[in-house]
Amino acid sequence: MQLHISPSLRHVTVVTGKGLREFIKVKVGSRRFSYQMMFYSLLFFTFLLRFVFVLSTVDTIDGDPSPCSSLACLGKRLKPKLLGRRVESGNVPEAMYQVLEQPLSEQELKGRSDIPQTLQDFMSEVKRRKSDAREFAQKLKEMVTLMEQRTRTAKIQEYLYRHVASSSIPKQLHCLALKLAHEHSINAAARLQLPEAELVPTLVDNDYFHFVLASDNILAASVVAKSLVQNSLRPHKIVLHIITDRKTYFPMQAWFSLHPLSPAIIEVKALHHFDWLSKGKVPVLEAMEKDQRVRSQFRGGSSVIVANNDENPVVVAAKLQALSPKYNSLMNHIRIHLPELFPSLDKVVFLDDDIVIQTDLSPLWDIDMDGKVNGAVETCRGEDKFVMSKKFKSYLNFSNPIIARHFDPEECAWAYGMNVFDLAAWRKTNISSTYYHWLDENLKSDLSLWQLGTLPPGLIAFHGHVQTIDPFWHMLGLGYQETTSFSGAESAAVVHFNGRAKPWLDIAFPHLRPLWAKYLDSSDRFIKSCHIRAS
Repeated sequence: MQLHISPSLRHVTVVTGKGLREFIKVKVGSRRFSYQMMFYSLLFFTFLLRFVFVLSTVDTIDGDPSPCSSLACLGKRLKPKLLGRRVESGNVPEAMYQVLEQPLSEQELKGRSDIPQTLQDFMSEVKRRKSDAREFAQKLKEMVTLMEQRTRTAKIQEYLYRHVASSSIPKQLHCLALKLAHEHSINAAARLQLPEAELVPTLVDNDYFHFVLASDNILAASVVAKSLVQNSLRPHKIVLHIITDRKTYFPMQAWFSLHPLSPAIIEVKALHHFDWLSKGKVPVLEAMEKDQRVRSQFRGGSSVIVANNDENPVVVAAKLQALSPKYNSLMNHIRIHLPELFPSLDKVVFLDDDIVIQTDLSPLWDIDMDGKVNGAVETCRGEDKFVMSKKFKSYLNFSNPIIARHFDPEECAWAYGMNVFDLAAWRKTNISSTYYHWLDENLKSDLSLWQLGTLPPGLIAFHGHVQTIDPFWHMLGLGYQETTSFSGAESAAVVHFNGRAKPWLDIAFPHLRPLWAKYLDSSDRFIKSCHIRAS
């Protein structure tokens, strides 16, 4: 602190340090103001400024990051202290906690019309009523609870609509199958033998790259085939074996007869063409019959699932997905019989029909399988909990002692959809019988070991027989992970639209659909006549 007195003793200036700068000027009159009074005045002001300085220092030590630069600021800040209390403006009153912690049932809100519907309504009401903390908290809790209930209901309805959309056959696909079936009946070019007679020996030649695609979706199969051949560096070495069912066989044959992918070799075969499936009892057919019977009694349909008001929407979505026809489709189970279906082949790459191939896949034949059967991408190495953080516990019910006794919940899961299968090594194992043993165990337990899909029994059957391959080869989740970036997906070798939002449906994610639609020929007469859009 500095004190300045003018030579005439008529002006006195006091300057304080530490950022507090106040000028106190006293004009001294020669007649009306004595030197003695001026001296006492200076002492008083000096004492006052030192007192203010001490209090401001204490306030700074208390941790307040914003220093005061005026006496007015200090006055406001010190007033509560001088009054013997400290106002904690950042704390929520205890009364609000008490109200917010009390449970609020759905019945208490039913039929209420006095609950604010928006934040603006809420603020208007509390201002009008001049609500205290308890009333404020009560109204806030009612409004948030009501919004939560509506959000949950909307989410479940969304899952239901997606289930219906994904389980139904779009009229465009139905139209395409009908037109191709008609074409097969009237056009000899649509009935060509696939492949041509002179190329039949390549179907069992292990010097070629053999791919297997099981599908009853003609449009999806056409995209997989076209993307495979167009991105191959050696298309003349590709053999694509397409397996379909009886009703789709003629339309599928018509499509690939009229849309050849030379120099690649395409084989179209229906399940009833395989001798193995017509000999005696077939485990996959028996398992499907049992599975369908148990599900019809156990599930109760989508209306029962949606009507359950206590379950989490994600659980509801999983149960709805279990009702999807694909999980009781022979096309979905047929991969477990690849060694029997192709007894002359040593290695194949199995492809799902909801994938798109974006690079040459021939390097997959150079992967050292180290005696393992299944080359697959692991799905537990990423941060994304919906796609790449899956372990055995994500698919199997470890609260069941049968599962808990045999498997490790933390073991890494792997992906179906693009798999390298060493059939020669497979034939030396009991993988297929293990698969059906566990399918039977799940049926006996009313589907309590797992609830849906072929991946859970696949994880069990191939346990110890999986060779990990680089994640570059297979990117998953494009059918249910909307946050997947287009650029990230574009850089993968194979993108997989697993999930409900299939790229041929209207519920597909718009920014990802072009990855699939680029392999559609919009000018094709069948595509145009069935109003199938590329975007």
